[in-house]
Amino acid sequence: MERRTFITLLGGTAAWPFAAHAQQAGRVVRIGVLMGIGDSDPEAKPRVEAFQNGLQELGWTEGQNIRLDYRWTAGDPDRTLLFAKEIFELKPDVMLVHSSPAVAALRRLTSKIPIVFVLIADPIGSGFVDSLAHPGGNVTGFMNAEAPMAGKWLGLIMEIAPKTERVALIYNPRTSPYQSYLREFDASARQFGVQAVPTPVLDAAELERALHALGQEPNSAFFVVPDVFVQVHRALIIKLAEEYRIPAIYPYRFFPTSGGLLSYGFDTVIAFRQAASYVDKILKGAAPADLPVQAPAAFKMVVNLKAAQAIGVAIPESFLVRADEVID
Repeated sequence: MERRTFITLLGGTAAWPFAAHAQQAGRVVRIGVLMGIGDSDPEAKPRVEAFQNGLQELGWTEGQNIRLDYRWTAGDPDRTLLFAKEIFELKPDVMLVHSSPAVAALRRLTSKIPIVFVLIADPIGSGFVDSLAHPGGNVTGFMNAEAPMAGKWLGLIMEIAPKTERVALIYNPRTSPYQSYLREFDASARQFGVQAVPTPVLDAAELERALHALGQEPNSAFFVVPDVFVQVHRALIIKLAEEYRIPAIYPYRFFPTSGGLLSYGFDTVIAFRQAASYVDKILKGAAPADLPVQAPAAFKMVVNLKAAQAIGVAIPESFLVRADEVID
């Protein structure tokens, strides 16, 4: 592990040794980007464009004063380790990282190169930062939905499917910081008087078996921990939910736009645009340790009526009028 080193600028502001020189005349800085999804994912292009547009607004243009090196893991653990090593060996000035496994892999390789993460669910529980206000190392960034959202998701499920008796929480223990969500899930399930069913799955086959089993139990529902595994397998999850007629709520809009029933979450594309601001600050001399971790500020609810009909769920009108978007 490389030793973390700071220098002090006038006024006492800490900065990474190379960052103070990032904007020297004629110098092209290097940004390594490690993405948890695949480059063919429909979410890939808007996220990349949002990040690059955010950089350009701040004076950073690819081919002029920055170079962007992308690697796409598609949620594969082996590819994540391989590409983390490749990104590290490029010796970038800063790294943008999407997915908890990717952040973990890079942290094992360096404590010196700054890491700005995007869509990470539990950076404290994962050991990535000391606290949200004072990250304390070479890692900072933009969080996913926090664990208390588990209670909100369960409440929304109960509104649209009030006869629900058991709710599964789907997560991959290899890729997801699931423990904090489980605690909130268990507490909320007791309040609603429903059976909590923690459901770990390691791959698509286990996911299919788990939802098949859940589908055999009447009055069941589920939701998923927001992480790269469920993003990569969202088409399968949506298909199985419809096949077994299981109400489900998801953390991202791209689930209902892909045929899922309901989502309550934030705009993931905005998070990538926001990440450009932290990359800019670091390239201009700021230390990640001094940049607080940011949580989502706004959440929206999206309902897919066609999915509701397919699953056999009648969405109350009082619920629909609260939705930010209704897909017919």
